[in-house]
Amino acid sequence: MMADQPPPLEATPILNEVTLLPHMVNGDSIQQVILVQVNPGETFTITTEDGHIQCIQGPAHVPMMSPNGSMPPIFVPPGYVSQVVEENGVRKVVVLPHSAEFHPSMHPPPPPPPPHVPHYMHHHHALLPHPPHPVYPPVPGTGELPPQFIHQHPPPHVFQDSPFFVEPRTHGRTNFIQRDERSLKMQEHLKKRLKDRQASGHTNNKLNSPPSSPHKVVNSSNATMQNGNGKGQQGAGGPLKQKQIGKTKGNPDAEMGESDTESKKCDIHLSIGKPVVSDIQARSAVLSWNLPVSSQNGESHSHSPAAFTFEVAISNSGKNGKFKSVYVVSATSSSIKESISELVSFTTESCEPDCPAAPKLINRTKNSLSLQWKGKNGPFKECYYGHLKQYKLTKLSPSTKYSLRLAAKNDIGMSGFSETVTYYTAGIVPPAPSPPVLIEAGVTWLSVKWSPPNGVSSDDSLTYSLDMEEEGSGYGFQPQYNGDELSCTLRNLRRSTSYKFRLFAYNSEGKSSPSEVVEHSTNPDKPGAPSKPVVKGKIHSHSVKVAWGGLPFLNAVFERCCCPYGSKWDTIYSGSQREHVCDHLKPGTSYRMRVYCASDVTTVTTSAVPPGPCLAPCLAGRAKPKEITLQWGPPSVDGGSDITEYIVEMAASEQEERRQVYQGPASEHVVNNLLPGRTYCFWIRAANKVGFGPPSDKAEISTAPGPPDQCCKPLITCKSATCAVVSWESPACNGAEISEYRLEWGQAEGSMHIIYMGSCQSYEVKGLTPATTYYCRVQAVNVAGVGLFGEAGVVTTPAAVPAPVAVLHLLEEDQMETSLPLSTCLAIQWEEPCCHGAEITGYNIEYGEKQLVTVGKNTSHVLENLLPDTLYRIRIQAVNSLGVGPFSHSIKAKTKPLPPDPPHLECVVFSYQSLKLKWGEGPSRALITNPTQFNLQMEDRFGRFVTVYNGPCHTYKVQRLSESTTYYFKIQAYNDAGEGEFSEVYAFTTTKSPPASLKAPKANQLEENTYEITWEPLQPMKGDSIVYILQLAAGREFDQVYKGPETSFRLTSLQTNCEYRIRVCAGRQSQDSAGSQELYGPYSPSTVFSSQKQELVPPSADLTTELAETKKTLREERFIAIVLLCGFAVVAILFAVVIQYFVIK
Repeated sequence: MMADQPPPLEATPILNEVTLLPHMVNGDSIQQVILVQVNPGETFTITTEDGHIQCIQGPAHVPMMSPNGSMPPIFVPPGYVSQVVEENGVRKVVVLPHSAEFHPSMHPPPPPPPPHVPHYMHHHHALLPHPPHPVYPPVPGTGELPPQFIHQHPPPHVFQDSPFFVEPRTHGRTNFIQRDERSLKMQEHLKKRLKDRQASGHTNNKLNSPPSSPHKVVNSSNATMQNGNGKGQQGAGGPLKQKQIGKTKGNPDAEMGESDTESKKCDIHLSIGKPVVSDIQARSAVLSWNLPVSSQNGESHSHSPAAFTFEVAISNSGKNGKFKSVYVVSATSSSIKESISELVSFTTESCEPDCPAAPKLINRTKNSLSLQWKGKNGPFKECYYGHLKQYKLTKLSPSTKYSLRLAAKNDIGMSGFSETVTYYTAGIVPPAPSPPVLIEAGVTWLSVKWSPPNGVSSDDSLTYSLDMEEEGSGYGFQPQYNGDELSCTLRNLRRSTSYKFRLFAYNSEGKSSPSEVVEHSTNPDKPGAPSKPVVKGKIHSHSVKVAWGGLPFLNAVFERCCCPYGSKWDTIYSGSQREHVCDHLKPGTSYRMRVYCASDVTTVTTSAVPPGPCLAPCLAGRAKPKEITLQWGPPSVDGGSDITEYIVEMAASEQEERRQVYQGPASEHVVNNLLPGRTYCFWIRAANKVGFGPPSDKAEISTAPGPPDQCCKPLITCKSATCAVVSWESPACNGAEISEYRLEWGQAEGSMHIIYMGSCQSYEVKGLTPATTYYCRVQAVNVAGVGLFGEAGVVTTPAAVPAPVAVLHLLEEDQMETSLPLSTCLAIQWEEPCCHGAEITGYNIEYGEKQLVTVGKNTSHVLENLLPDTLYRIRIQAVNSLGVGPFSHSIKAKTKPLPPDPPHLECVVFSYQSLKLKWGEGPSRALITNPTQFNLQMEDRFGRFVTVYNGPCHTYKVQRLSESTTYYFKIQAYNDAGEGEFSEVYAFTTTKSPPASLKAPKANQLEENTYEITWEPLQPMKGDSIVYILQLAAGREFDQVYKGPETSFRLTSLQTNCEYRIRVCAGRQSQDSAGSQELYGPYSPSTVFSSQKQELVPPSADLTTELAETKKTLREERFIAIVLLCGFAVVAILFAVVIQYFVIK
């Protein structure tokens, strides 16, 4: 069933006859339109007023209207219930099974009833009111179609006073939920009941019974459409496939063939144009189309809108996806086949997200909650913003309630908030509670109470467990109470027995630690009578052992009577034992014995009165200047009650008002904040539980003397610039005469020192600095101690002549800005002294024989025109506007002597590469104490004189010179007096160098006694020719055998079998003004050879001899090289030692 205003209705599965109403529309009344849908294979029967029956076979849609808008009664089948809901001002009737819980505001809606159950609506004069806009009745849920989607119905049939029945049908809405298993079972059950009623004759007209098989219903479950540029918004043009429509409506040809068995079959074809989509919004769009054109046997016919049923199907997953029917309107003839238009695609606008579902709790801990959602602010606080679908809340409090809600947001906007959900964080076990406290104790019961643990909120639900242990039972703690109360009474306990208790606290998280163990005892009870005493053991003539029963902890009194009928009883035992030996008995005598228990003693006390007066307090120990220790005893009469406290009162005199200085139970008190050397009056009162007694007698106690009070500010009078008189007044002595005063003096208030200690009240301070501020203060002293310093006095001395110059010294040469002749000048410098309040205008310098020089305000001066090498005494004084200050201390300064003259320079040793020069008279190596230094300079190849030596020595060897070359020198002497003048230029020429040493000559035997001696030649040296000298030695001495320019010589007439040595040296022949000169170099190493007979010596003998000689020569050369190396090393070490000792040190 479909209607413009109400939703589908469900009724009982019985189709009764209904009266057909005339077609009329009353515009003045509120009209209600109901569209009755007849499914294929089913018949809709209506009984008119004249008794005729009109049957409408499905599939068909029959519109009906009521002139008024009252709600008709609804009859529902068993297992179903009808609910009336109102959404957006529209009332709807929803029929649901009992198993579905219906909430009008929640989405999605519960499953619809089974499709085979027909709807039944009883007769009523009015239907639901007509809405202001025709609206297709939506199932409650998301995706509700707006009014502009609904097509206007043609004028329907109008019925009045007629009951009618309708067949339920699903309309392909996008949010129907599939039927559950219970709905399917209910469907089968109702089908069975319908068949049974048809067979038993509940209806006489077969046409009015429901069909035997239910109508096939497509239960579509659509995918949720995404708001915005979401998924599934694909559309394509082209004809809709018959298979897809069949999924929505079934096979129309087959169903129409089954329902229209009595109608005429005609070949009619429909042609409908492509629909047009307009006014596209985020959640709505307007769809319009033209009326279809039918063709029959080649002829085209037009129809009215009431002759068709228009069904709109939509798909959000493309042209090949599932299409869902969202709109069905008007009635159709069964003789016309269905026609499908072309596909049209469109995309809705983007909008804010739908309201998400409430977040779900995934996990919880003591301080966190993990939430998840599928995806309103006030007291709520934003805790997450992002794209995730789950989030973990941290840093929460344990056992705390948290309310949460969720909203979704996209580029368009934010949705509304979800429903608020409440979750609790996991709690913690409660802390250990306090031990139970005894409320009241009985003989056989104990009443205890306890308090909740500290730090537990009042909202927390706690359960308590009380454990008890009986003393000496050996069973340990046993639970006695478990509940949420804070008190408990334990009964059926033993009298006068000690019990131990401990308490636990529980919550949802677990059990706490136990409380401290406490012990409470039940009260004792009056003991019962002990059992009759009996004789234990053998009865003796003088003694008998008697035993009795009873509790072992009771005091038993055992008595005896010696007369059988006497009334006097003697107590012979009292104690807790249960047997006793009676001795000192008389033989043959009868005794009566009895035992009884003694009860506790009851004490009666009379009423108490306040205590009597105490003795006057006395001084405890020695009195102090500012405190007194008082001591007292209890009163002689305590009034029948213990003394609980005392009150001590004090006054400066008996006439002054007393003030309380102590209240407490102690019998001693220290009174503070007193004045030294004063007398005070004290009284004391005692108190018991009744009240305070009368005060004691007066006690006069004096404090000890104290240090004097603080002195006043001293008076200061200046007698001169360097002398001041300080006077002061005497302060209060505080019980002891002042013995002395102490005066502190200083230039800063925080750094004064004592300058006077005595009994006088004035003091003259001397040796002060003029124009200087001084501070002073006074302190008084007596036998009790030292008083405080008084306020500091301030005085400033008057100005005076300047102070003497404290620092005066002679400037050294390196401290002078300009070079001065120190032989005739002295430079002095000093520091400016204190001006004593008047600016310094100049200085007077005294030197020599009281020669006075006046200078300005400078602090340095140069004394000129002095005698060389002369000692002077120098002192200085400052001058200001008030006069001349005293002279400073004297310093001694000596002028330097005149610079020395240059010494005579001479060359003592000539060499071809060095010149040894000497000057002056003195040692070659001067001592360090020699003040005279020498500067030796030599002319270089550019004509400039450069220093080659600077030091105190009188000799110097110039090395690395060229042979036969003239060099020019000059010398200068200087000392502390300054540098002297340079000497005249001296010229010295180096000698020619001798030739170099030759290698050992070679000896070759030519004949038996003839040898040829050869050696290497040398090149001429600077044009001078080279001559050689060959020497031969048969023994120790060498003899010259050859001199000439040749490089070989033949020795003849040598003795046979004799050893010879030969050596050679080179000489240089030169011509000069003195004539021809020869200069020879060192000799070469010696060559040894022996002369032998030639026939006795084989050809190889000469070679062997030559090799031996060569090896010997090499050995001699190596030995000489080693000796030379060692010599150089020793010389270098000696030079280093000499330089270290004489020069560096």
